[in-house]
Amino acid sequence: MIVSKRLDGIGEYYFSQKLREIEQLRQSGKKIINLGIGSPDLPPHADVRKALQECSELETSHAYQGYKGITALRQAMANWYRNWYNVALDPETDILPLLGSKEGIMHICMTYLDKGDEVLVPNPGYPTYRAAVSLAGGKCVEYKLKEKNGYRPDFDRIAKKGLSKVKLMLVNYPHMPTGQVADKVLLEEIVAFARKHHILVVNDNPYSFILNDHPQSILSVEGASGYVLELNSLSKSHNMAGWRVGMLCGAGGRIAEVLRFKSNMDSGMFLPVQMAAIKALELGKDWHDGLNEVYKSRREKVFELLTKIGCRFDRNQSGMFVWAAVPESYKDGYVLSDELLYKAGVFITPGGIFGSAGERYIRVSLCSAVSVFDNAIEKISQIKK
Repeated sequence: MIVSKRLDGIGEYYFSQKLREIEQLRQSGKKIINLGIGSPDLPPHADVRKALQECSELETSHAYQGYKGITALRQAMANWYRNWYNVALDPETDILPLLGSKEGIMHICMTYLDKGDEVLVPNPGYPTYRAAVSLAGGKCVEYKLKEKNGYRPDFDRIAKKGLSKVKLMLVNYPHMPTGQVADKVLLEEIVAFARKHHILVVNDNPYSFILNDHPQSILSVEGASGYVLELNSLSKSHNMAGWRVGMLCGAGGRIAEVLRFKSNMDSGMFLPVQMAAIKALELGKDWHDGLNEVYKSRREKVFELLTKIGCRFDRNQSGMFVWAAVPESYKDGYVLSDELLYKAGVFITPGGIFGSAGERYIRVSLCSAVSVFDNAIEKISQIKK
């Protein structure tokens, strides 16, 4: 049996491979500290877990659910967007709950792309963007984000590539992996670019509440309607990564188009998860402030760790990672990552997995306790003497 041509050039996800490698090292007796993956280690709010438990006890909670989620969930998502982003969304038409925002990337690509259609993809950027475009038959046209430019797109340079075949532009602010936040001016420039060139922009926005004082939505920009879709998620903001709760927001016509594809791919979200998500969306500023205090203390430890290695970094990053340039003595982030893994037993993500523009960088996750970072610093200190 021969696999389909759509898998040509699509390898196994990097972290899937690396986790197996780390597990093999552990089975051989080595203690490995994994500072690579951004999976929140803290639990959701107690009220959220209680809502899940209570609803799961009901005999009527275990049937198939609607493809658009229950009305109460969409209303809670609309309220959340109004309260935090000052964006008005119609819960009947403008919101599509997702089984995590990652599936939304695939749904959008499958909805809009035919073979040969082009998509503007950030470099560095989330690897799933490239994979989803390729699997849908599209062609990735990378636009480089450079440190010297504050990781902002160079729209003039992008336009010179020729945009006649471009249907979509994927953006991600606050940006992963670099942690850069978009100001209102940049969001306005993105929307203006989309309108000028008749491109549908997709903003992936799961990090806006992590170490960021001013959460923003690109949907708040005047003129965005019809030209912009936004993905959001409770994975990072509410410690619900394994629950798989996301959302797609935008003009009703666009949402209806994506629903045509999505409705053929799943059978709705488990009702107790929906009820728990409603409770999570009702949490206020105290929840986010408390979470960010934890991440602030962890980030200081990561800064200490990176200083020990000799990396250069920006102390004003947002999100649950820290992005850092490797010392000049290293060829790239892969070399440094492997050295730390095999000599110190500490895994840190090489920036090259996010694209060629990330090759001289590494990324450290904040999803470990302070004591774990202290242990990692001690282990790294032993090889850096």
